[in-house]
Order: sequence, then C-alpha cells, then structure tokens
Amino acid sequence: MIESLITSKTKIKLLLRFFLNTKNQGYLRQLAKEFGESTNSIRVELNKLEAAKILNSAKVGRNKIFSANSRHPLFNEIRQIVLKSTGIDKVLSNIINKLGDVYLAFIRGDYAIGKDSGLIDLVVVGDHINTGELERVKNKTEKLIDRKINILTLSKNEYEKLEDNFNSEAKLILLGHKI
Repeated sequence: MIESLITSKTKIKLLLRFFLNTKNQGYLRQLAKEFGESTNSIRVELNKLEAAKILNSAKVGRNKIFSANSRHPLFNEIRQIVLKSTGIDKVLSNIINKLGDVYLAFIRGDYAIGKDSGLIDLVVVGDHINTGELERVKNKTEKLIDRKINILTLSKNEYEKLEDNFNSEAKLILLGHKI
C-alpha cells in the first residue's frame, strides 16, 4: 500500500523503522547493515528526511543518531500511514478493542523495532479473555491485513512473573494500564 505513494524502498524502510515505534533510533552504518543496503543509499534518504525535518539527528560520539521528529506538523499523519500500511491499526481496532478485560497489549519482535517482516507478535494481558472470539477475530484480521499474527495471552499473574523478560526487549505498547 505505502509502496504506491513512496517509490523509494529505502525511504519506506526508514519510515517504518522510525515511525512504527517512535522510540527507535539509528545511525547510518547500523541502518545500512540492518537493511542490507549501501551506506550511500541510506545516507541520501536520511538527509532528505532530515532536511524535511521528518527526522531529528544528534551527534553522539562519532555517530549521527537519527530519530522520528515528534514535533513535525505531519508526525501523527505519517505515523498513521505507517500503522495502516502494516495493519497494526487493524490489530488494535479489530482484536484488542473487542476482547473486553485487557490490561496491557503490546507488539514485540520485528515490528517493535520497525521491521515489516509479515509476522506481528502480539502479547495480550488480561483476565477472562474469550479465546474462541480471539481466534475468530485474529483469522479475520490476518486476511484483512495480509500478515500473520501470533498472539500470546497471559493473565495478570502470568505476566507479572514474566515481566522482566518482556522489559528487556523492544516493545510497541498498543494499550496499557497499570498492573
């Protein structure tokens, strides 16, 4: 979907990297290695996005670290386009909002670090979740967004036992309450 608006594959990867999870940061060589592309092609797109003030940069040691500019007038619109192009908006509206007693929901894995790998790894924490309804809505949403969704459901007690493991990895919070 986003490919029809933005023709540069590198620019799409950068937008996904920085706008799927706006806490993500990156520098030139790291991004080139991660994307499997030349530093020159990454540099060109980073410079364009920085010139448009869509990305911020800061010098840290010898590296120039880039991140999403949350103060850009189009920040929310760009983020919504990225979320819609990956289907995460549908995960939120179709799955999480229809489950009822959900205390916490987050995405981990590739999407949490800004990679569109085709597998959305979703963790849902709550009590009394109807797993039959969850499976039905999951299957419907997978067809709608053309991506696989792996869902781990945990009770509040189960999550509390595993919380340290989850806190050590990148995550994209979709819905959160204090547990």
